[in-house]
Amino acid sequence: MPDLAWMAWTPETAVFFAAIALLLVLMILWGRLDPRNAPRKGILGIATQRGDRLFLSLLSAAFIHLAWIGLAGGWPLWGALLLSVVCAAGVFRFV
Repeated sequence: MPDLAWMAWTPETAVFFAAIALLLVLMILWGRLDPRNAPRKGILGIATQRGDRLFLSLLSAAFIHLAWIGLAGGWPLWGALLLSVVCAAGVFRFV
């Protein structure tokens, strides 16, 4: 077993990576249940598919959390999580 002591494995980190894995599994199941994945053009004017929108949502969530930490200081990250979920819903709906 490799020594992973150099990594910051906290419960929050484990939940984060588990959530990413769960999202990927859900995307696979969604693709199996609804194989129609034709590109569509949204408000950005570029053709995106489900995987593209998931990537944009995850990237947006990372920037939202970094901005929250930098600007909100000691406020709990639940606000950033809520904002990220709303942003992801908007990306999947409009992009």
